[in-house]
Amino acid sequence: MDTAPTRFDSRGAVRYQRRVVRAGGSAANPDPGHKARSEVVHTMYPAAFDYTVAETVDQAIELLRSSGEDAKLLSGGQSLVPLLKLRLVQPSHVIDIGRLPGLSHVLEDPSAGLLRLGALATHAQVGAAVREKLPLMAEAAGVIGDAQVRGWGTLGGALAEADPAGDWGPVAQALEAKVACTGPAGTRVVDAASFFVDAYTTVLADDELITEIQVPLPPPGSAGAYLKMERRAGDFAVASVAVQLEVDGDSRCRRAGVALGAAGLTPIKVPGAEEALSGQDVTPDVVDAAYGHVVEAANPLADVRGSGDYKRAVCGALFRRAVDIALRRHRGEDVKGGHVR
Repeated sequence: MDTAPTRFDSRGAVRYQRRVVRAGGSAANPDPGHKARSEVVHTMYPAAFDYTVAETVDQAIELLRSSGEDAKLLSGGQSLVPLLKLRLVQPSHVIDIGRLPGLSHVLEDPSAGLLRLGALATHAQVGAAVREKLPLMAEAAGVIGDAQVRGWGTLGGALAEADPAGDWGPVAQALEAKVACTGPAGTRVVDAASFFVDAYTTVLADDELITEIQVPLPPPGSAGAYLKMERRAGDFAVASVAVQLEVDGDSRCRRAGVALGAAGLTPIKVPGAEEALSGQDVTPDVVDAAYGHVVEAANPLADVRGSGDYKRAVCGALFRRAVDIALRRHRGEDVKGGHVR
């Protein structure tokens, strides 16, 4: 098998010309008396890199091992390609894993009690497959970017990117999901709660890739909600909250999963809030106690989307609403989650 990489070199960048009119008219039909000029526009192109399409997981791992820490994996390309074009990342080698066989599955495994999601399953594919059993995941899939991003972007790629404002991180943590990381020594399975190390940093070694995400199948009485506050549809979150409850009767919580997005350098699982809800009737006082843990755990950074105090308050408000939606869904109500603006 020929593994020689293709060389992509920005010196071949395409240029084009456009006619610009200083005042009045159009480029095709400028007004008499107004002088038109032509200018050369340079499009954005990445720095040069080697490019190889991996045909097997083993080949991808070997390419990662031989290329070192400057290599980047390409699956759906919805995060990496814009960064390449802006030269915010300049890898020496891009390894395309988007066509690897056997990594796009969405399968129920009742014997293991798991929903198995291939790393190359797209956001849209995941959202459509889990709509009935895990509306929490379907809501997260539906608020990621736009239709193009949802159709091309992958679950594994988004988790590996580890954007602090990403949607899948808090969802995976609230659902107690695990991430299968495959490298030269085989596959190890990591809890989503410990998968994220820092902003854009995970426990993945330089020669490992995600091959599967394993989500426990929800038992009877389960309900959840994902809420994401954003300035406009498709934007990164101002803050987001994922809540998954297992409920007996009308409102007695057997178990809870709570996690925050865009509330720090990584997704934040909130054990204090989970413990405050678990084993309790979900009364206003119980929600108040859990709310205190949520705002204490939130540690958001101030940016163009708001101050740290504002985002912390948003986390608390979204948490209260997410718990309410989860309980109402448990009772059979059709309640909308997802976008909050």
